[in-house]
Amino acid sequence: MKRNLLNALLAFALLLTSSVGTSVHANIEQLKTLNDQVETLYKQGNYDRALEVANQSLSLAEKSFGPNHPDVALSLNNLAFLYDAKGQYAKAEPLYQRSLAIGEKTLGPNHPDVATSLNNLAELYRTQGKYAKAEPLYRRSLSIKEKALGPNHPDVATSLNNLSLLYAAQGKYAKAEPLYQRALGINEKALGPDHPHSTLSFNNLADLYYKQGLYAKAELLYQRALEKNEKALGPNHPLVALGLNNVARIYFTQGQYAKAKPLLQRALEINEKALGPNHPHVALGLNNIAQIYFNQGQYAKAELLYQRALAISEKTLGPNHPDVALSLNNLAFLYNAQGQYAKAEPLYQRSLAIRERTLGPNHPDVANSLNNLAKLYLATNRNNEADQLQRRAKAILDAKR
Repeated sequence: MKRNLLNALLAFALLLTSSVGTSVHANIEQLKTLNDQVETLYKQGNYDRALEVANQSLSLAEKSFGPNHPDVALSLNNLAFLYDAKGQYAKAEPLYQRSLAIGEKTLGPNHPDVATSLNNLAELYRTQGKYAKAEPLYRRSLSIKEKALGPNHPDVATSLNNLSLLYAAQGKYAKAEPLYQRALGINEKALGPDHPHSTLSFNNLADLYYKQGLYAKAELLYQRALEKNEKALGPNHPLVALGLNNVARIYFTQGQYAKAKPLLQRALEINEKALGPNHPHVALGLNNIAQIYFNQGQYAKAELLYQRALAISEKTLGPNHPDVALSLNNLAFLYNAQGQYAKAEPLYQRSLAIRERTLGPNHPDVANSLNNLAKLYLATNRNNEADQLQRRAKAILDAKR
């Protein structure tokens, strides 16, 4: 099961312009308007239009302030964030790096905005499985925030959460848990136990327990976070959909499909109403429900949902996004299970190619694609080709341990 909302909903990385000056007051107001538009378009899932407006913002900032001004750094960060969301990581990385360099030069190496740039670049690397490159950036970002804002600031909790996510992705659960606990303590004290950032900490800690197979502990925290979000945000907020998805995830893993399905359907309805029927999070919700149909042997129903999810992802994110690879992989898995190897193989191959291109050749998701394609080769008596793929997948996974 893949959750259909991301932590980015609570840690929106787009930054607004902050400069003040009389001679360029009109441009400052225009920049703020453009950045507000970018944020709105991003939240609506209209990434292509958001990219257009973000490019306008960057051009205006460079024209108004020169190439090395802090507001240029903020515009670069916003543009990079959108490419990141689109899965265009090769485009995002140099923009994040340039934003970081400008911030360090103009604001100094220990400014909170520099910490934000470090965090965003680290998130990019974590997404691609480049954990060794991400960790020192996360640590430096955390250090800056602790020094500049104090050890109990909510932004420090955000950095603790992000570093914990990195450790959890590597299976370093003993290192992740105390950081999650500290982040939760900070948020509860600074913001209150019912604040969305506190419930995010509950969710992250629950995720950690889920990954360790501690389902009873995970379910308790997921349920608690869901109740808090419903109370604070109302029953139809996307973060409530996230909570529903998380609880359903527990039931799904344990084969309790009758319990999971209505929660996933309610989550999908919330997201369709709140975000629109063609939002990427809706596509992930469709994938989740399709997985239940697949596991119940209702292949025709699963196929329709997988196909709709694929169409949404391709339209909103472009043909080469990791979420597109996920939908292709799921649809191929469905065909493979039915012995429709000729339909499954090109989908597996395209999914693999997208993951290699966007995530790099050594990402765990690439290993997943390699193993899936290898199983198809075994089923079609191509044992030598299957063996090569399985060896490569094993090498990737062994290197991550």
